[in-house]
Amino acid sequence: MRALVIGCGRVGSSVAKQLAREGWEVSVVDEKEEALNRLGTGWTGGFLVGHGMDIDVLREAGIEEADAVVVATNGDNTNLVVGQVAQKRFDNQCVVVRVLDPARAQFYRELGLRTISPTSTAIDALLEAVRACEVRPREAAPATT
Repeated sequence: MRALVIGCGRVGSSVAKQLAREGWEVSVVDEKEEALNRLGTGWTGGFLVGHGMDIDVLREAGIEEADAVVVATNGDNTNLVVGQVAQKRFDNQCVVVRVLDPARAQFYRELGLRTISPTSTAIDALLEAVRACEVRPREAAPATT
């Protein structure tokens, strides 16, 4: 199986490395050549320097042969545009897009784009952790005169 990962920051590089460990053939696109360092010295997958909104870059990176596309740059707008291009123009059925803004993630999810919102995940986890705390009633402070 082939995956294309757009964005090689902490999230994108981690996803790319894990998919590669699981046997996927992975190509990564990032604007910065130094991002390749995040993949480690043993990286055997592809890496292309370029912008994920550039159709020629996407083609060169293998989007037409990709079974899955993961879009995880540091910008919601870029992620949403690239995700829609992968889904609609290249007819990729497995497009997963990171969107930090929970409302936008929900909106695009309702339009059929598979979105992941780390912000929503963090909010849910924090609320669950707070609710799981054993909270004792506070003792009333002594009155001062």
